[in-house]
Amino acid sequence: MPLAKVEPVAMWTEPDLLQVRQPAGRAVREETIPLQSEADIVQARQLVRKWAIEAGLGLVDQTKFVTAASELARNTIIYGKGGIMRLQMLHEGVRRGVRLTFEDKGPGIADIKQALTDGYTSGSGMGLGLSGAKRLCNEFDIVSKVGEGTRVMIARWK
Repeated sequence: MPLAKVEPVAMWTEPDLLQVRQPAGRAVREETIPLQSEADIVQARQLVRKWAIEAGLGLVDQTKFVTAASELARNTIIYGKGGIMRLQMLHEGVRRGVRLTFEDKGPGIADIKQALTDGYTSGSGMGLGLSGAKRLCNEFDIVSKVGEGTRVMIARWK
C-alpha cells in the first residue's frame, strides 16, 4: 500500500513522527477522545464497538478490534501517561472500515522490534499488548521517539 502523510495533530511537532502508514480509504467521519483513566478505556471500548458495527464488521471482527483497542488504550494510559484515541470511519469504494490512532507524549519506545515481541514488557504486564493488537487487526503501524511519545495506528476492514 502506498504511504501517505497523517494530518498533523497538535500533540506532534516532529515531522518524522507524522510519517505513519495509512490504510487505503477516505475518512468520512472522525472523533477524538481523551485517554487518561480506566473509565476512558471503557468509553473507548464502547465507541470502537459502535463504530465497528456501523462499518458492518461481523461479531468476531468486532471482538478482535475491540480487544486490540482496549490493549492499546491501556498502554496509552499506563506507559504513555495518557493521550488520545482518534476514530475514523473509512470508505474505499464498497469497502468499509475503521481506523484507530492512539497517541501519547510519554517516554516513547526505544526498541519497537523488541516491544512487538510476544512476552516482552517494560512493566508488569504479560507482554502481549502490542504484538496481540497487531495480530488482531488488518493493518498496524507504530512510530515512537524516545522522550517524545508514541503513535499506533490500527485498522479493520469489512
